[in-house]
Order: sequence, then C-alpha cells, then structure tokens
Amino acid sequence: MRVIEKAFAYVTSQGRLLVFEHVIFPAAGVQVPAGTILLGEDPAVAAVREAREETGLDQFLDVQLLGISDFDARPHGKNEMHRRHFFNLPFVGSAPERWRHHELRPSDGGQDPIAFELYWIPLRKAAAHLAYDHGAFLERAR
Repeated sequence: MRVIEKAFAYVTSQGRLLVFEHVIFPAAGVQVPAGTILLGEDPAVAAVREAREETGLDQFLDVQLLGISDFDARPHGKNEMHRRHFFNLPFVGSAPERWRHHELRPSDGGQDPIAFELYWIPLRKAAAHLAYDHGAFLERAR
C-alpha cells in the first residue's frame, strides 16, 4: 500500500478554529484545510500553502508542528495510508465569521474550482465536529 504525505492546518484565532464544508459534497463533513505535500516540499510550507489555497487567507504567524499520525484510507475507498502532519497556524488578520472561497487549482487534478463554505467554531468544541480524524492533534493547538 502506498503512503501519501499530507499537511493539515489548524487555522486558529481568538479561541476559534477555522473549518469548512464542501459546497457540492456536504457528505464529506466538517474539515480543516489539508492536502498532499508536493515532492520535496517541506510539510510546514505545504500546510501554509493548503491553508492559503483553501481559505484565501494569508496572515499566519509562528507555524508550529503539533504531531504526525498515520491514517488508513482503505475504509474510505482509497487503497493508501496517509501520513498526516498537523500544524497550528495562528491567524493574525481579519476575516468574516463565514464566507465562501473557491480553490482555483484543486490538487486532485480536477479542472473545476472547488467551493468551500468556511466558518469559525469554538476551539474547545471543534474536535467533536470534525470528520475523518481531522481533530487528531487539536488539543495541542490550545
């Protein structure tokens, strides 16, 4: 089984976590910005890149590695293991409480932009809302 390196971004601000839902695929659940680390790319750089692409935000401070875990994607229809690198990305800019953003260059190879509905939730309650073990290291972001 192949192993795919992934970067996850906990974008935090004022005791809140930025999450999103896929507009055309709500069954994917509530997630945090994440994606595949490019060949030769530093995982921290990948986390910031994914956060920028999926949220439109870019004012992050002191990116911090929180932990690494393996996630078996086979129960979700993919014959692969994901090595997940989780980072805290404190956001120091201003952003609305809720907004829609389109990722213009999806990493899945698709040509159409992907629409995300982004919003903030209280950090202390966030883990219970996240799909696919996206909250694995969330307690370390506090």
